[in-house]
Amino acid sequence: MSSRNLILILATSGFASTFSGRAVEPMVGVIARDLSSTPQTIALLSAAFALPYAFIQPILGPIGDAMGKERVMKAALALLLLALACSVFAPDPSTLFTLRIIAGAAAGGSIPLSIALIGDRVEMAQRQVALSRYFVAVIIGQLAGSSFAGLLAEWIGWRGVFTLSAVMIALALAATVIGFRGALPGGRFDLRSALVRYRDILSNPRALTLFGLVFIEAIAIFGIFPYVAPLLEERGEGGATEAGFALGGFAIGGLIYSALVAWMLRRLGIGRILLGGGFSAGVALVLLGMGGDWKLDAAAMLFLGLGFYMLHNTFQAQVTEVAPGARASAVALHAFSFFCGQALGVVLMGFGLRHIGLAGATAAAALVIVTVGLAASSVLTRPAGQRAR
Repeated sequence: MSSRNLILILATSGFASTFSGRAVEPMVGVIARDLSSTPQTIALLSAAFALPYAFIQPILGPIGDAMGKERVMKAALALLLLALACSVFAPDPSTLFTLRIIAGAAAGGSIPLSIALIGDRVEMAQRQVALSRYFVAVIIGQLAGSSFAGLLAEWIGWRGVFTLSAVMIALALAATVIGFRGALPGGRFDLRSALVRYRDILSNPRALTLFGLVFIEAIAIFGIFPYVAPLLEERGEGGATEAGFALGGFAIGGLIYSALVAWMLRRLGIGRILLGGGFSAGVALVLLGMGGDWKLDAAAMLFLGLGFYMLHNTFQAQVTEVAPGARASAVALHAFSFFCGQALGVVLMGFGLRHIGLAGATAAAALVIVTVGLAASSVLTRPAGQRAR
């Protein structure tokens, strides 16, 4: 199979799973009113999705290495379809939280295994560009989930948006089954072998560096996301539609990065890309802390998305090489670190908003992400011997 066809197949599940994950954030107020809950409580649906996504990774990674990444992706998409279909009929917040936990765990079998598959089949010299092409679909799914889900919720309700998500996953499952029908069957899962692979990965200083960087990156960048809609409502700047457009700026920043990544690699190099990503995200978080109208928030989100993908896409390309013989396991630990950070970021941002206010919380996050860019630029561009020391 050509790399182009591989990316097209993987893109369908990447788009659909990202849409289903991001669609809740602009609908926080709508869901809270319909289920007689508070926006602060419903905002935690993001953590309910992200934490299981994270904690399933150490399980799915070695299973994918042993049994075949394609087989695991099919099973995960089928479970995600079931969870989303049931979410349409959720009668209360408790049921919806339970289903989001299941959906998060199932969605964990899509993007990380896709990254590992690209690592298996695309040479390192072209891998960062190939990953960025795959992430165009993921970013468009993010854009649709963040922007259009809020708009659609005004017309068809949040249950209608979950119905649309389920249809998308059904199409992605069909494309995956058909596209990988000739894939070779994998072997059997062996716990001892999985633990040995993890021991080897965790003894690699470069792997530990990448896991730490992506964990802190996620805390700094993603904590603000579920609070955008409630903050806009508090300021009288709009509801789900405006929040969706503001959050959609993040995805547009990602698309700009995808269009420029080949040029960046040629002209800037990895070190400057990482520096630029940290500073772009830092400026964006400061702008978000100013508390302007939704159009300023959308512009800030664009720079936040550009900065995030400059950092994150570089981390992803690097992590696919830390353990070529256990690529799914390495990518799974990377995703585990990322989503643990994302879930913790929501909690820490909520704490910060209550105790030091919007400007203080986002300024702290900005300082953290600039530091991540500086540290990554210094560490990841050192010669191998210096990195090990």
